[in-house]
Amino acid sequence: MRGAPRDATVRELKFRSLAGELRRGILAGEWVPGAKLPTEKELVTRSGLSLTTVRRAFDELAEQGLVVRRQGAGTFVAERTTPPRVRRTVGVLVPSTTQYYPSVLAGIESALSAASARLVLACSQYDGAREDTDIASLLDSDVDGLLLAPTLHDIEDPQRRVAELMQLQVPVVLLERRPLDAGTEDRSEHVCTDHAGGAMDAVQHLVDLGHTRIGLVCRSPNPTGDQVLRGYREALARLSLPELGETFTTYHAWAGPEADQAIASLREAGATAALAFGDREAAFLEGAASRAGVRIPEDLAIVSYDDETADIAAVPLTAVSPPKFRIGETAVGVLLRRITEGDACPVQQIRLRPRIVVRESCGAQRVHPNLPTSAGGRGA
Repeated sequence: MRGAPRDATVRELKFRSLAGELRRGILAGEWVPGAKLPTEKELVTRSGLSLTTVRRAFDELAEQGLVVRRQGAGTFVAERTTPPRVRRTVGVLVPSTTQYYPSVLAGIESALSAASARLVLACSQYDGAREDTDIASLLDSDVDGLLLAPTLHDIEDPQRRVAELMQLQVPVVLLERRPLDAGTEDRSEHVCTDHAGGAMDAVQHLVDLGHTRIGLVCRSPNPTGDQVLRGYREALARLSLPELGETFTTYHAWAGPEADQAIASLREAGATAALAFGDREAAFLEGAASRAGVRIPEDLAIVSYDDETADIAAVPLTAVSPPKFRIGETAVGVLLRRITEGDACPVQQIRLRPRIVVRESCGAQRVHPNLPTSAGGRGA
């Protein structure tokens, strides 16, 4: 008899697992209200479970009001009574409302407007000490969920910080943030740009144009810059390209003198192309190149990372373009589904690959005159 309790536990887990699978399908719209679910015999055959287990799963769904069992006809998804429309309130914390995030916020506002939801906004100004105060203020506003872009890149334990945020009393979806080294232990919900993938695509684009000595000008430490640096290094390793050293990585906001030094270092290393994060640095790089008699793109091809002001540079910049509007729009969908479905919704971890917008600075139009101005095949 020692095995009896364990056997009972296994049976319990099996019927709850089946009930959960059916529940998720109903909530996701796989079976619409009024639709007939598979019969008990079909589920027995399909799942290998016993008839008793299948019936218990149906009984649980019926108790929850999700299905209706009709004698001799089968089991059907219950018609949903339409509750009074609830206007959701979503709290949003971003580090800036002037750099990078305006397009993300536009996507958030568009999706919330379509859902008749309300936005409450806080801005941390890249001040980690302000974040908890801002989050507390958002929670005091009776928000139903939070979209957060917290500081993770320069704190001692980013994984612990993410775990703490996931334990807040309302659902949380991270914006352009995720614990990079957590692996399969990461249970956070997030919607992010694949910045490393974007950097890798930029290097590949330059290689396709014939370049094999490619430098990097990058702001780091920085949540985006750190991933651009990672993608650049991975691309060099994968493509067996020479590393030109860290001479071209800058660790602060810079202007003319730093750009002059970067151009000198690139020339000394024999670089024929460079990836620059972001548009401001790339524009200064163009100015420094002009002062040094280096022609863009004939002597040095440049790809910028950001695409905020790349099109108005002296030589319009080919740019990796993160899908910022889509990031905000997608994050709202993830959060609203979590608010509505609760634990029945699977954890969503979404990365969107940026695309490359081709302009004059990389020389692609000279090599491939018929190439469209947007390289839509590289990312989405």
